[in-house]
Amino acid sequence: MDSGHKPDPATKNLSFLEIVDQGDNFRLPAHHGAHDPATRTSPDYLVPWTLSQSPDSPVIGLLKLEIIELLRKEPDGSFIIPELAAEPRSRYCASFHPSVNTPAKRTAVMKRLCEGWRDSGNIYQDIIGPEKWRNEMYPVYRNPFGVHLPHDPDTSNYAFEMERSACALFGVVTYGVHMTIYHEDPDGSNVRIWVPTRSRTKQTWPGFLDNSVAGGIPSGMSVFESLVKESMEEASIDEDIVRTHTKSVGSISYYFQTAKGWLQPEVEYVYDLRVPPGVDPRPFQPKPLDGEVESFDLLPLDVVITKVKQGLFKANCALVLIDFLIRRGDLTPDNEPDFMEILTRLHGRFEYEKW
Repeated sequence: MDSGHKPDPATKNLSFLEIVDQGDNFRLPAHHGAHDPATRTSPDYLVPWTLSQSPDSPVIGLLKLEIIELLRKEPDGSFIIPELAAEPRSRYCASFHPSVNTPAKRTAVMKRLCEGWRDSGNIYQDIIGPEKWRNEMYPVYRNPFGVHLPHDPDTSNYAFEMERSACALFGVVTYGVHMTIYHEDPDGSNVRIWVPTRSRTKQTWPGFLDNSVAGGIPSGMSVFESLVKESMEEASIDEDIVRTHTKSVGSISYYFQTAKGWLQPEVEYVYDLRVPPGVDPRPFQPKPLDGEVESFDLLPLDVVITKVKQGLFKANCALVLIDFLIRRGDLTPDNEPDFMEILTRLHGRFEYEKW
């Protein structure tokens, strides 16, 4: 989830719904999927990206027209890009060539494509240029809400993998893990949350506040193992602590569009780690390790809420904290007039049925 701005001074007082609007800020245009070829030249027209041209092929992403034109120029014939002015059809889409028909072949094509754009020196250098390149592969699935078992046989839900930094260019769904590490008194009062400040040199959202532990799920790794990895790399939390005390508490999903118009539909698996009362708290205290976090602060819940409303948190991390407030019963239908709108927006489906 990228951002083109810096943390704002403490001048805002956003509502919870306004915070949700910042993280879940995209809806498909009304003419998406229109059969009229003339509509396909609209600047906001999005082309479905499928595995093949077969009518029953799943849609794996949505492409802006500028990406379509770049794919059309690829010399190796790995993609099929019908002409925009072609006769009306039930579904106009871009796809892989029929010969690119396995996860391994698709992965190889995407690797060659994205590395070529990276090395070109003039294609989306602010997104996949050498300074933005993550060198981390993300899985792409046939059904974003289906079974997530990467590297299964070709008949599984796994479709291929691609460079993390390029995912927004292709509008594919990505996945991450977010954990809240917190203290509370035995009666549930006096809640304090460990809040990191992101490094000022981080590629995305530098200097913003974050969840206690957060990161993407790389290809080939399960959800929980990704959390274990991120807990050590970002926060120096030993894996035994994570495995013993972490609780899976659900997920959130939202449709984010960057300031430059790139699509980032995301699913975040959510975890809580409540520091047990009466134990040595030091093993539970997060500390910077890999340079992605500048510092950690243990903040009272009311201070965290104030900073959320000031817009100081990375947008999706604010959504995770709103989910935390709902699950704890701090945000309810009786004290929040937009409760149902907020609740349902935290569990969106990206209008996937319309892709």
